[in-house]
Amino acid sequence: MQMRQSKVLRKLRQGEVVNCMKINFTDARITELTAMCGFDCVWLDMEHVPNDWNAIEHQIRSTKYYGCDTMVRVERGSYSDYIKPFEADASGIMVPHVMSLQDAKDVVWKTRFYPIGRRACDGGNSDGAYCMMDLNEYVQMANEQRFVVIQIEDPEVLDDLEEIAQLDGIDIIFYGAGDFSHASGILGQWDHPLIQKTRQRIAKVARENGKYAGCIGSVENHKELVQMGYQFISFGADVVGLSNYYRDIMSRLGQLQEDTSAGIYGKTE
Repeated sequence: MQMRQSKVLRKLRQGEVVNCMKINFTDARITELTAMCGFDCVWLDMEHVPNDWNAIEHQIRSTKYYGCDTMVRVERGSYSDYIKPFEADASGIMVPHVMSLQDAKDVVWKTRFYPIGRRACDGGNSDGAYCMMDLNEYVQMANEQRFVVIQIEDPEVLDDLEEIAQLDGIDIIFYGAGDFSHASGILGQWDHPLIQKTRQRIAKVARENGKYAGCIGSVENHKELVQMGYQFISFGADVVGLSNYYRDIMSRLGQLQEDTSAGIYGKTE
């Protein structure tokens, strides 16, 4: 019995670019549809979204049928908040608002097994095949096939960026430009020189230290981000896609109603 391997890590290690979609809704059919459409990774959220663990577990399970990875952004809490997604067989976790070198070290300590860290060891869940996997192999595979993402979302942590990027046990350094702009007093000013400079710096530091750079992007700036050095790119969210779809329908219906009122359709006998 072996642990399921990570598609994200395989692609990153081969020098390829990973695409991801953020999911806010809790229905596992949403994540299943996302995986069916061909995304490499689905991003689930425990930081901002009132998801419960049962829903998260079903969503993780729904993506596995199609070879899609799941990354869970965890709550900032105890070690158990960090490792539960792994035990539900998520391929990765994202830890938001890492604020310092010591903060990053604590993440590694809690989420990686010995000899890298001191993650609590169980093996009795989906990731360990419910105790049917050899425990030594379980620990080794978890360190090799599960990824840890830290988010850089605050200007204070930039002083420690190079040292953080040197830590064993961290795979992806993810630039959270939204909160970074907020904390810098330039909320939503995506073209601001500080936002652009920091985006470039994170990609450079990550690559120089054998890590992968991640961020939110779009189809329009995909080429630019890849050339900058980003290999993990999240392209949108279910709530954005659905709201845009709804608003487009309502806008078109509004135009039809105006045309009807103006008599453009003519009269039906």
